Amino acid sequence: MAVILTETAAREVKNIVELQHAAARKDGAEPKPLYLRVGVKGGGCSGFSYSLDLTENMNEEVDEHWQQDGVDIVCDSKSLLYLDGTKIDFKDEVMGRGFVFQNPNATSTCGCGSSFSA
Repeated sequence: MAVILTETAAREVKNIVELQHAAARKDGAEPKPLYLRVGVKGGGCSGFSYSLDLTENMNEEVDEHWQQDGVDIVCDSKSLLYLDGTKIDFKDEVMGRGFVFQNPNATSTCGCGSSFSA
């Protein structure tokens, strides 16, 4: 099942990638392909915290790779155990903007939504 990006989240990721590519071109460099790395780290108020980053690196030995709505996504196989079926959305509201995780594997989450326990 993997991790699912909503259309809004995919659009925001593509906008960020394009901004980074434009900055590279402005500096005279050829833009490199970027992957959206989704993962889990130990820590946070509930035990695990979500990780979301753009990277040029993918390790075919440990990473799962797929594409959705024009976004290349990578996730290490250990994190995917905790994130399988997770939907990532992007909210731009008066109270703040950012990516929001809806994880069916989480047994509890912290108030800010950036960490969970499984």
